[in-house]
This record gives sequence, C-alpha cells and structure tokens, in this order.
Amino acid sequence: MKKSCIALALVLTLFAGMCVLADGSLDAVKEKGTLILGLDDSFAPMGYRNEDNEIVGFDIDLAREVCSRLGVELILQPIEWLLKEQQLTLRNIDCIWNGMSRTDEREKSMALSMNYMNNKIVLMVNDPVYMSRDDLAGKIVAVQSGSYAEEVLASEDCAEFNASLKGTRAYADYVQATMALKNGNVDAIAIDLVVANYRINSFGDASLRTIDNLADDLYCVGFRLDDIALRDAVDSVLTGMAGDGSLDAICQKWFGENISIITAE
Repeated sequence: MKKSCIALALVLTLFAGMCVLADGSLDAVKEKGTLILGLDDSFAPMGYRNEDNEIVGFDIDLAREVCSRLGVELILQPIEWLLKEQQLTLRNIDCIWNGMSRTDEREKSMALSMNYMNNKIVLMVNDPVYMSRDDLAGKIVAVQSGSYAEEVLASEDCAEFNASLKGTRAYADYVQATMALKNGNVDAIAIDLVVANYRINSFGDASLRTIDNLADDLYCVGFRLDDIALRDAVDSVLTGMAGDGSLDAICQKWFGENISIITAE
C-alpha cells in the first residue's frame, strides 16, 4: 500500500510539472498570429531605423526568420529601454529582442533564451589623447539608461575606475550619447562593442575609437517569467537555424562573419 501511495505521488508530481511546462504561451502567440518584439529602435546594428525610417537590423532579421518558422507575423514595437521589463509585464510586448544582455537580475525577472552572441562592454572616445581608462580620471563618461553598460560601470569590478571619474551622465539611447561625445559634453561612452564598431565602420564616424574592455556581455532574448513554452520554441528554432546555415547567412550579411555562439545539435 505504501509503495502504491509513493507511486501515485510521483505520478501527480510529474503531472504537475508537465502542467507548469505547458504554460500556453506558445499557443497564445500562435492563436493571435503575431509576436510583438520590444526594442530600442536606435540600437544599430541589432535594431534601428534606416534612412527610409524602416526598422532593420541583425536581431530583426533573426526574429523575422524565427517567426516565419513558428508561423506567426513579427510586429516591431519601439519602447523606452529603461522601461523594457515594465512593457513586458504589462503584456504590451511578447519579448525583448534587441541586443539585451544576460544579467543575474534579469534571470530572476524574465525567462531568458539561450545566449546567441558574445559581446563586450568597452569605452568609446573621440579624442586621441585617451589611450586607456586611466586617462579618463576626472572626466565624464556617458551611459545609456537601463543598459548593461550602466550596470557594469556601477559594479564592484569598475569601482576604482568609477571613483576616478568626475561623474557619469545617462542618455536615453546611444545616438544621443554619441552626439554628446562629439560635442564635447562627455569624454567617453560605456557602450556595447558591436554597436561601437558598427557606428565607427558603417556610419563613417572615423574619429571615434574604442579603448579598454570593461566586461564580457552575453546577448539573449527576454520573455515573461512564466512564458517557458514560447522561450523554448524560440530556442529550438535558433538551434535549427544554426544547423541549416540560415543563422550564418544573417551573420554574414551584418558582420561579414559568423559571430553567433549558438551551436547546432
């Protein structure tokens, strides 16, 4: 009798676990026929507006192919980056997919996808006199509000560097921060390397350059904490794209090489 009770308890536990996994998030997206992607539409090359005011970018191409394979339409929803978690919680968007960094805090508040790119947080400067972070003592460093770069700069690992600064200044996006740098209102920007490189190489900002890696930075996609089924479906499609060459093709288009860290099964 005792063995039967134990067996029944195990079955009920397994069934409960299956119910948790079958959260309905994937079915809900398929039923409405759309996936609403929240992004900062000035974050080139991941997601930004081109000269025709169309939202384009690496993440956009990646998400569009994922949506095509899931059988839903991709809807792009520009948001204020500082309020991204709030927009997700309010269900105004289904995911945050725009070069979002994996952090301990985000792992607690969101269901995060697999890491798909290894970026770095660097300092971007506009003056040849600055060769390392030590040269920025007494200077002002810009950050994007709500960015991982802002967190890195305030972290214990950068405590000595942060203490040496005159201060930091937050901007809504890197376009505004770059303008402030060029106008001499700040002396450097803590920024994603992939964004800095794209701005330098593709936007003709030859006077800009990067110095010092402040931290590694893994990119992932953020979903609501309970939307495990949707998260897992996107992970599965991304793995399939790594296997069939389509992920490589998107990387080649935007970066000239495959910089994704997703591996095929």
